[in-house]
Amino acid sequence: MSQSTGDSPKRGAVAVVVRHGRLLVIRRSRFVVAPRTFCFPGGAIEGDESEQEALVREIREELGVTILAERRVWQSVTPWHVHLAWWLGRLEPDARIAANPSEVESVHWYTPEEMAGLPDLLQSNRHFLAALASGEIDLAI
Repeated sequence: MSQSTGDSPKRGAVAVVVRHGRLLVIRRSRFVVAPRTFCFPGGAIEGDESEQEALVREIREELGVTILAERRVWQSVTPWHVHLAWWLGRLEPDARIAANPSEVESVHWYTPEEMAGLPDLLQSNRHFLAALASGEIDLAI
């Protein structure tokens, strides 16, 4: 995520894509912030972009596919004061993910339990998974 200028808070959009009970997870490349960590795809909201516009742009940049932003399912603020909007998204069934190696090292589909067990998972993603497990988040489309 790039940093914004001025006094406005840094904002990001996160894609939560579910397919057959599994979540779309990336391992960040070694060239980005928090290198080689696992997380949901997404990134910074730039300028006057809406959350949905940022989500579509970031997923296209990272994974080479178009996402349909269904609805916001959660929001959080990281310890670094980044305001995150978590969006349930949908890819076309025949979408072919092509990870951008400058941003994404690998792409995975994990169950929430498998994802929670990843040692290099971003803390904000752990908080999301805890909220999901407690029933605070509904991922039904």
